[in-house]
Amino acid sequence: MKETDTQNGKGKVAAKSNAAEGLKELFIDELKDIIYAERALLKALPKMANNATEPKLISAIEQHVSVTEGQVKRLEQVFEILGESNRGKKCDAMEGLIKEAESILEETEAGAVRDAGIISASQKIEHYEIASYGTLIAFAKTLGENEIASLLESTLAEEKEADALLTDSAYNSINFQASEEDSE
Repeated sequence: MKETDTQNGKGKVAAKSNAAEGLKELFIDELKDIIYAERALLKALPKMANNATEPKLISAIEQHVSVTEGQVKRLEQVFEILGESNRGKKCDAMEGLIKEAESILEETEAGAVRDAGIISASQKIEHYEIASYGTLIAFAKTLGENEIASLLESTLAEEKEADALLTDSAYNSINFQASEEDSE
């Protein structure tokens, strides 16, 4: 349902009947979004690992599976603290990022070029998660939910570490190997 503002020509969107009215509702809604995203990622990561060829990249992705499992448990703890259901809400952003990762797999041959594509897709996912957790931490602190903020800060640190590891893999070997494949 869209309602158009005719004075300035920009479209205004009418809120749904169940729209968040306060920051706490928005916070819980965003938590439901990120837990869905993390669970979806748990299903996608093994496929990425199975299609990578560089041993360090495979290892990094496999390690991130167990890290992500811990992040889901941490989010479940957050929902417990809030007394809310941990049922996720479809995350369109993560769905799109995973679909893009799958497209990269389909559009590249196995080897360094595909590995570079997997890193690219993975970093887009990490950056989305970093942005999401940063926002959630700000919301938690604003709401005085310091224990929750601390839990989310642990996850944010893990996401930043994963991003740095991916950057390191790309710059120290995979991108150069992929570049060499261009000149063959």
